[in-house]
Amino acid sequence: MSDAQILRTVLDRWKSAVDAHEPDRVASYFTEDAIFQGLHPYTVGRAGVAAYYAAQPLGLTAAYEIRETRRLADDLVLGYLEVEFGFTDRPALTVHLGVLLSRAGHDWLIAHYQVSRLN
Repeated sequence: MSDAQILRTVLDRWKSAVDAHEPDRVASYFTEDAIFQGLHPYTVGRAGVAAYYAAQPLGLTAAYEIRETRRLADDLVLGYLEVEFGFTDRPALTVHLGVLLSRAGHDWLIAHYQVSRLN
């Protein structure tokens, strides 16, 4: 599987859970010790990821486009993306997202997630 396919597989699951407002399912796609930086103070671990997404408004959606990928090691894939978060009550927010995926057995999980707002 290519690096882009690995990213798409994980991020499609993430997007599905974000769009469905299922914070525990979102968190399940992260490693137990994932470093997570949304637009609020960072957290470590799945509980923090779940809490972050639980606090997001109903109707939040995510649409992403992969910009770059790098295979850092056999079990590590780096991705750089542009993500548009849609809301029901305000304009969409476009951010840049860096993720580091780590292989966990036959699956891949997000070990690092960092959002940036660049103009």
